[in-house]
Amino acid sequence: MMSEPVRLSKRMSELGICSRREADEWIERGWVKVDGKTVSQLGSKVLPHQKISIEKQASQEQARRVTILINKPVGYVSGQAEDGYKPAVSLISEATRWKGDPSKEKFKPSQLRSLVPAGRLDIDSVGLLVLTQDGRIAKRLIGENSATDKEYLVRVKYLKPGKLPENDLQLLRHGLKLDGKPLLPAKVNWQNDDQLRFVLREGKKRQIRRMCEAVGLKVIGLKRIRIGQIKLGDLPPGQWRYLRPEEKF
Repeated sequence: MMSEPVRLSKRMSELGICSRREADEWIERGWVKVDGKTVSQLGSKVLPHQKISIEKQASQEQARRVTILINKPVGYVSGQAEDGYKPAVSLISEATRWKGDPSKEKFKPSQLRSLVPAGRLDIDSVGLLVLTQDGRIAKRLIGENSATDKEYLVRVKYLKPGKLPENDLQLLRHGLKLDGKPLLPAKVNWQNDDQLRFVLREGKKRQIRRMCEAVGLKVIGLKRIRIGQIKLGDLPPGQWRYLRPEEKF
């Protein structure tokens, strides 16, 4: 059976070499080879068995890409500036770098270029936010097939008399729908009388707040403390550090 040819940039993204956008840049620069021959035509197609390799310059450029972990405070948006609110990237400067950052990486303003949030954190939520120049990391954290879980501590208030019934807690774990679509199973447990711990494998807009609303809980505070294997740890609010090469989500 003949396999269908696919766009070279799509295939490179599927193989985890880089993002599609990076692939297109590298193809234009003549940094991509298919079966040993340079391919510099955008939109070129390849068959699944063909061998794709990249030039040294592409690997070097990719190695220079930084990923930054920030403890986002309330009042900042994750991505583009909106409604007069500043984006989290505006917090990043030499002065706000955490003194405890063990990375040897030197801060350069050029690192702020094409630094994109890999996932959202609402304006009124705090905690771990990842900003990256590396398309592979963005894909791993927010791609359609991402299996990276995220952990949150959520302070809540029950708006009905008494305590949240056990079957409503079960609903938070599995059975709710948002925008007409069933949510993936989540881990939800009480940490203490007014705080829940959520572990999710998806990140729909205002998901935890909307899940809580559905069972009569009002969210008072929300903090993300972990993404995959990377923990917020001792990083102070409004400060940031580099992801180190040996750290993996």
